[in-house]
Amino acid sequence: MTTNIPLAIGWGSFDVAWYWWLPGLIILTLLSGLVLIRERQVGIVIKRFSGKSLAPGRLIALDGEAGYQADTLAPGLHFGYWPWQYRVLKVPVTVVPQGEIALVLAADGAAMPSEHILGKLVDSDKFQDARKFLLYGGEKGRQLGILTAGTYRINTALFTVITSWSASDNGMAPEQFLLQRVEPDMVGIVTALDGRPIEAGEIAGPVIAGHENFQNAQAFLDGGGRRGLQEQILLSGTWNLNPWFVQVEQVPMVHIPIGYVGVVISFVGMAHEDVSGIEFKHGDLVNTGHKGVWVTPLYPGKHPLNTRVMKVELVPTTNIVLNWASRTESHNYDAKLSSITVRSQDGFAFNLDVSQIIHVGALDAPKVISRVGSMQNLVDHVLQPIVGNYFRNSAQDFTVLDFLSARSQRQQEAAGHIRTALAAYDVQAIDTLIGDINPPAELMQTQTERKIAEEQRKTYEVQEAAQVQRQQLVRQTSLADIQQQVVGAEQGVNIAELKADAGVKQATGEAESTRLRALGEAEAIRATGSAKAEAYRVGVESLGAQGYTVMQLMQIVGERNVRIVPDVSVTGATGGNGLVDGLLGVMLRSQHQEGSSAQKN
Repeated sequence: MTTNIPLAIGWGSFDVAWYWWLPGLIILTLLSGLVLIRERQVGIVIKRFSGKSLAPGRLIALDGEAGYQADTLAPGLHFGYWPWQYRVLKVPVTVVPQGEIALVLAADGAAMPSEHILGKLVDSDKFQDARKFLLYGGEKGRQLGILTAGTYRINTALFTVITSWSASDNGMAPEQFLLQRVEPDMVGIVTALDGRPIEAGEIAGPVIAGHENFQNAQAFLDGGGRRGLQEQILLSGTWNLNPWFVQVEQVPMVHIPIGYVGVVISFVGMAHEDVSGIEFKHGDLVNTGHKGVWVTPLYPGKHPLNTRVMKVELVPTTNIVLNWASRTESHNYDAKLSSITVRSQDGFAFNLDVSQIIHVGALDAPKVISRVGSMQNLVDHVLQPIVGNYFRNSAQDFTVLDFLSARSQRQQEAAGHIRTALAAYDVQAIDTLIGDINPPAELMQTQTERKIAEEQRKTYEVQEAAQVQRQQLVRQTSLADIQQQVVGAEQGVNIAELKADAGVKQATGEAESTRLRALGEAEAIRATGSAKAEAYRVGVESLGAQGYTVMQLMQIVGERNVRIVPDVSVTGATGGNGLVDGLLGVMLRSQHQEGSSAQKN
């Protein structure tokens, strides 16, 4: 059933109808001023009109002025924000990922002082309370403060938050928003981009306490931090640093190898105070932390030093060999050294190769560096003139051949002189060694020929001695070879002596036997002779001496076949060829005898 209520029947009828739809109107009005902010949202309020106006240059309203309001709406229901008076922007919360930071740019606030480039850090709940930021003097522009990893409810009307996602839109690289990581065995050299200017005469800002390794930028500035290169370094680790505030360069730690010490020359630090003592007049030494050459060296190991404000000179503590020659040691300190040209007393120029061994003690190293600046300067400005001039001066007192022949003595003299000279520089001269000596070629040719002749003479003497020894060897060998024969001969002699003795005895016996036999034969001969004499006497008495002699001759001719008639007879008659006939006869007889002999054979 429908009830019709007339709307235009008098005022009473109209009043009754108005009461009917008034509650709905009120509810509608209330609902129109209701704002719902979700959990991951921030409500940015814009007031459309107000009886108050913002001051010139201001963007955010603090006292209800028209425009962007400082206070934001938290998650939940909010009443009274009538759409004809307010506009509410719902923006997402700001999220900074793990391992990153976010930078903040303020669109409103106090004017930044001219000596700064970043707005000071004020208590504003990490930029989540815009009202506090503005009331406590927050400055317009880039902010010193940063946002670390987390979720923030930021009034984006006042603050622009730059993250790695929006880096390129703000002229930055995403890598700049990563946490600053200093690798092991490295140090971070810091350059501050804000702060007071560095004092005159300084090259780096002093160490400021309490800024947590540049992570609290405001504490750095409040402590009097200077812009520019910093004396303080960052050690290995991860740091939340504002890239608008500092820049970090990573460099290796200073490595002092075994066998070396490091002498630190610091260009920053406390005021210079010399601690070298009155005896050391050639330089200044200071304690660690002061400007100058540190009296205490760095020993082998790794040291976290700021190499932009300090210089470390490596000084070998082992023996160093320096060559005035064509060769160079691995340390290259002697790369510019060459053979020393000297002139002798007799006017000859020749070259010397010299090696000098030196040693610098660990505690003497700072004195050496304070005096000469570096090890290379020690070689170039001290050792080279001392060694070179000594040999040039000493060579003038000797001829070339004298220098050659007395080389060891020259070496000892040089070692003593150089040792004394280097002691004044706190350097120990271990030894001085003369290497090759290169005299003039024409002089050496004569010397060489003389030496060759002398060596040949020695060779001949040696060969002669060898021949004598060889003869003795042959003699001894021969004696050894005939030793057996000698022994045999000696035995033979003994045997012969024994045989001789036996022979003598045998001969004595035979002689005695012969004597006895001879006596018998003599007696027999005597008897025979006596018989013959008796027979001859009887024959002579019987036949007479001539007749008995003829008879004896005939007996001999007969017993011995003596020819009385010749084979060929030659006469000397007148008119005959007696001699020729005799010769022919002899020849014919000879042929006849040869023929007879042939027939017999």
